[in-house]
Amino acid sequence: MTSALARAIGIAVATLIVGALPAVAAAHGLAAVYESPLPLAVYLVGAAATVALSFIFVLARDLHAEEAPPRREVAVPRFVRLALKAIGLIGWIWIMAQGIVGGSSDGAVAGLFLWVYGWVGIAMLSALVFPVWEWLDPFTTLYDICAWSLRSVGIKGMAPSTLSARVGSWPATIGFAIFVWLELVAVPGTEGLTVVLSVYTMLTLALMAQFGRDEWRSRGEVFTIWFRTLGRLSATGPAELPGGRVTPGVVLRRPFASGVLYANWSRARIVMVAFAVASIIFDGGSQTVPFAAVFGAPSLLPKTLLLLVFLGIVAVGALQVARDVSPGAIGAGLLPIAVGYLVAHYLTFLLIDGQRILIAISDPLQTGADYFGTAFWKVSAGWMPPGLVWTVQLAAVVGGHMLGAWSGHVTAGRDIEAARHARDIRHRKIHDPVSARNLRMREVPLAVIMVILTTVTLWTLGQAIVQEQAPSGSVPAVDRRG
Repeated sequence: MTSALARAIGIAVATLIVGALPAVAAAHGLAAVYESPLPLAVYLVGAAATVALSFIFVLARDLHAEEAPPRREVAVPRFVRLALKAIGLIGWIWIMAQGIVGGSSDGAVAGLFLWVYGWVGIAMLSALVFPVWEWLDPFTTLYDICAWSLRSVGIKGMAPSTLSARVGSWPATIGFAIFVWLELVAVPGTEGLTVVLSVYTMLTLALMAQFGRDEWRSRGEVFTIWFRTLGRLSATGPAELPGGRVTPGVVLRRPFASGVLYANWSRARIVMVAFAVASIIFDGGSQTVPFAAVFGAPSLLPKTLLLLVFLGIVAVGALQVARDVSPGAIGAGLLPIAVGYLVAHYLTFLLIDGQRILIAISDPLQTGADYFGTAFWKVSAGWMPPGLVWTVQLAAVVGGHMLGAWSGHVTAGRDIEAARHARDIRHRKIHDPVSARNLRMREVPLAVIMVILTTVTLWTLGQAIVQEQAPSGSVPAVDRRG
């Protein structure tokens, strides 16, 4: 991260603090659990001003990217890789075993592993710490076991088919939208999630056999592509190569957030990140009283249409920015925002609902056992200071937007310079040259959108929620926004 960016963050944070000081220390309700130490309006105005001023600073200074840091590959110890593979496989077997045996309890691991630890926990680890999914992935482990078993009895596989380059990673993006729909609209119970996991496992293994394990992981497997995309932000990310594949057994060490600046942002990946941002806002907004007052409690089809419309609007807007500025600008700008929203909305969901693993280990097959005396554990949020929770949420949302403003603008400037260089080499015009002033003017609508998104997402976090009854056996109804 450059010193200019550090100065920008310092100025923006100072602005936010100064804006909040004159406020009266009244309390504003954050659902039934959390209260902000200051009125919500103060936070909304201060956060919006911070994002706006940070964007103005970035545009005024016309920051540029430094040279790409050298690739520093670090080998992951074999015992770490094997341990992660074992954990992933045990988790998959556990879900299948519970689905076969049946039963119902708060220790159901299908929703716990897929939504709480997977959709949220692994996503946060991938974006902020380490690409654990590269080895935790149970589908790849199952494929390797099946392939080894067949080879051991003398059965050789056929040569994999070629996956058209035009397909890109659109299969993963479409699959991502389907999982978003499952989480936010369909909300299947334990039995339904077990069926979904079984079908997805068989489909993934078949497509790996058809197109090759690594090829399908880099082009079509939903979770691998999503977690690799998130890993571009982390200081320790997957060693991604051109075409989406990775160098096996190693990770890349680099400055935090530098990976988003030099990544290849295809339209499919841009849409995937846009879907992520839109789905989190939709999830928060759809639980508020104003949403219920307008739409009531929509059934499956109306809520599906609402979700599709919202996802479509955000995706089309992202593609339009990619067209007007550059694909790298919107990709690098949106990813930090998606991660910030993920932390703000779902961190407490992970910390509170994640406690249900204590129930699961005491009654692993939901038969009424109590092996470790924790089968009747009650999840608790009392140990989390409300002020700290709200501060983390505020910092995640505003910080994500500030980082997105910097990385989006820097990437846009780099892409314009690359286009000019290519034009000069080929001695022909391949793109209408964009001056620095015109580039900044084209980014103004993006800055306005960021300010609006900051305000909206913090507003949803500050609203009372309307909880729907969760299906039998699914994750208990909780405020997933934090």
